[in-house]
Amino acid sequence: MSELKKDKKKVLGEVFDDERIKSFFQYPAPEGMDPDFHLLEKAYRGMREENFATFVQFFVERGHNLNAPGPDGKTFLQTIKDHRLADEYIAALKQAGAE
Repeated sequence: MSELKKDKKKVLGEVFDDERIKSFFQYPAPEGMDPDFHLLEKAYRGMREENFATFVQFFVERGHNLNAPGPDGKTFLQTIKDHRLADEYIAALKQAGAE
């Protein structure tokens, strides 16, 4: 997973209601990438911690795979486990049953 660009601006004040959070399910995966891993990655990159936790709930309710492998064979939880600011994202994934 590549690092976010330093010039990437966060959108402050963007409303993340349930409909906005569910809109992340519309992102198609690039060819050859597991669609569930891709959705988790998009949500992680685009949401604050509390919104990501809500996304994970919806993700599980819709029957998606929290343990889908990424391009390197690791689950999304394994991919972000060493990220410096990922603790709350990791907690949301583990609480939902990710391994």
